[in-house]
Amino acid sequence: MRTNLYRALAAAATVALAAGLAFSALAQPPTEEGRQLFEQKCVGCHTIGQGDRVGPDLKGISQRRDRDWLIQWIQAPDQMLARRDPIAMELINKYKTPMPNLGLTRDQVLAVISYIDAVTAGTASAPAATTIQLPAGDPIQGKNLFTGVKRFQNGGPACLACHSVAGIGALGGGLLGPDLTGVIDRYGGPQAVAAFVGSPATPVMSSVWREKTLTPQELADVVAFLQQASVGERPFQLIWQLAAVALVGVVVLAGVATVYWRGRLAGGLRRRWLGYR
Repeated sequence: MRTNLYRALAAAATVALAAGLAFSALAQPPTEEGRQLFEQKCVGCHTIGQGDRVGPDLKGISQRRDRDWLIQWIQAPDQMLARRDPIAMELINKYKTPMPNLGLTRDQVLAVISYIDAVTAGTASAPAATTIQLPAGDPIQGKNLFTGVKRFQNGGPACLACHSVAGIGALGGGLLGPDLTGVIDRYGGPQAVAAFVGSPATPVMSSVWREKTLTPQELADVVAFLQQASVGERPFQLIWQLAAVALVGVVVLAGVATVYWRGRLAGGLRRRWLGYR
């Protein structure tokens, strides 16, 4: 009978231990999942302990922000910006670029936070892709890639389709994405821009470039072109291009007016010659 009691106690202890492990696994999201999500979704804009990029350095973020606020922000930043949350507005004013909604579930958000906390505490390694080693870039080739004169090797569209930048003409470029003049300074340097383009987080860019990635040389060339494009180029070009457009417009209008009034004058003389008033 005593043997049966020992067996029952051992079985109960085993069940309790298994339940405790299962609860622990549920209570603390796996750091590995958080690492994978961070490298897929976050590394283009953030580092953990390597300084600001497009967005802030996230080392120690759990100590700087309320946890509930942090969960809401990571899960639905667009909604918090729409509500003009004070901290969200402070971030957009400082970093100029709104954080996109990455479509993460609450459990995924918790996993990302768990990974950031682990890196902060030194129990997990920092994301592997936060630093990109680029070859020397050629700004001329970068301009050709940006404008579509030269095609990207993996079939991606020309940057000009969505963006404009100084150096390609003030009236050129798309309006879907932001003007990239001065983006190197705004995003924290060439490495930060390369990291963002190499692993874009925005829904539109991600849908295109995750399947049609740039080669390291293409990335280096485009970054070199963006780095060379100066803010001061645009106003000078704008004056001359607008002047040219205005001159062409004047010539066209003058031509139309000449034809129109010549026709009216000829018609008036003809009516007078025939005796009509």
